[in-house]
Amino acid sequence: MSNALLKGNTGDWEMVIGLEVHAQVLTKSKLFSGASADFGGAPNAQVSPVDAGMPGMLPVINKECVSKAVRTGLGLNATINNVSIFERKNYFYPDLPQGYQISQYQHPIVGNGEIEIDLPDGTVKKIGIERLHLEQDAGKSLHDQHPQKSYVDLNRSGNPLMEIVSKPDMRTAEEAGAYVTKLRAIVRYLGTCDGNMDEGSMRCDVNVSVRKPGDPLGTRCEIKNVNSVRFVQQAIEYEARRQIELIEGGGKITQETRLFDTKNGTTRSMRSKEDAHDYRYFPDPDLLPLTVDNAFIENIRKTMPELPDAKKKRFVETFGLSAYDAGVLVSEKERAEYFEIAAKGHDPKLAANWVITELLGALNKAEKELKDSPVSAEALGELVGLISNNTISGRIAKEVFAEMFGTGKNPGDIVKDRGLQQVTDTGAIEKLVAEVVRDNADKVAEYKGGKDKLFGFFVGQVLKKSGGKANPGMVNDLLKKKLEE
Repeated sequence: MSNALLKGNTGDWEMVIGLEVHAQVLTKSKLFSGASADFGGAPNAQVSPVDAGMPGMLPVINKECVSKAVRTGLGLNATINNVSIFERKNYFYPDLPQGYQISQYQHPIVGNGEIEIDLPDGTVKKIGIERLHLEQDAGKSLHDQHPQKSYVDLNRSGNPLMEIVSKPDMRTAEEAGAYVTKLRAIVRYLGTCDGNMDEGSMRCDVNVSVRKPGDPLGTRCEIKNVNSVRFVQQAIEYEARRQIELIEGGGKITQETRLFDTKNGTTRSMRSKEDAHDYRYFPDPDLLPLTVDNAFIENIRKTMPELPDAKKKRFVETFGLSAYDAGVLVSEKERAEYFEIAAKGHDPKLAANWVITELLGALNKAEKELKDSPVSAEALGELVGLISNNTISGRIAKEVFAEMFGTGKNPGDIVKDRGLQQVTDTGAIEKLVAEVVRDNADKVAEYKGGKDKLFGFFVGQVLKKSGGKANPGMVNDLLKKKLEE
């Protein structure tokens, strides 16, 4: 626990962090209307009379949203409630045309659950999920289109959201970052949200308070609409420090909603924080209680994919990967699938190394996504096979990979065209070893006099003479014999 504490002028402080993640349900249409829920349409081009709050319009629930909420709940190891109720959350905002948001409050569709997060020190921590409820999104106010006016775009109005509320179980910004990363991976594996934080289809409200270890919970502040894992962590670190300095300076924390300024990494006050009763929640009279029976839930359970934790366990047990490597590979669904194809029929540990170090490194440098990789999973597997059967050395493989990445060519063709096959002919390597020993008599004498580190020099010289094609293992063995003569 000590590493989770922050130092202040009056001693140690503990952060208490809870997150409310808004994940847009991956559906074609909105929660209560048939209007498109796609991102990027022309302003106000995807708005039905329901989304615009026209008088007399009646909402009709989108069954696909219900299915995906249940599916997500199952992925969070959570209780699915057979009956849930939609309520009106009343508040006025220019981009909320109805004057209320249809949400769920006392009776959500999904109850308590939990997920596991992997921390950099190799430990695993369970984070509780308090609830998942369905609600409609608000529109968007645009303040940068005109010097004196604000505009409203209602395309987002009525988009289906799952609000996933954690318990206040996190104690560091690092844990919060790991939680959002894991949650994002789970919904992507499930196909219930695309997790694109930069497009706003997954955003985070961060609740932070501080206290002396063992004290009751402090007053929390909520930082609204944070849209990246990095910003979530920065916002928490700044806000915790701000609260500690304020309390230690004799001030008092006010329960409020704050915004995070991504340019200078600070939070600023937005409005005083309302409590639930301020919203005058009451059951929406236009919507009956939502009932899902056990057969509906079980049918969804049968279609559940292998989720990141189960996949990680299998990669460790079946392929002998380290927990860290398996964690890196399963963090993205596409990455795990790529690895399994590359490893099929090949050395899985070697395949994992090439995916994690070489491929992801090259993609990162080229600012490409895995889906745009010029090297297919099958081609990388073939390259791994060429290393395993001693056709090429690991060093030559890096040259071949660079050409594959640059041209999209097949590794076998590159090796053949450039004559890069590894030399495994004992006689040919012995000849090179003899030449190196003969040309470096002074260093041979030093080596025999106790300078063992010179062995690497001799290996390097032999490999250089072979153009990097000599099998390194054979070079080592034959050099040792020669130098012992």
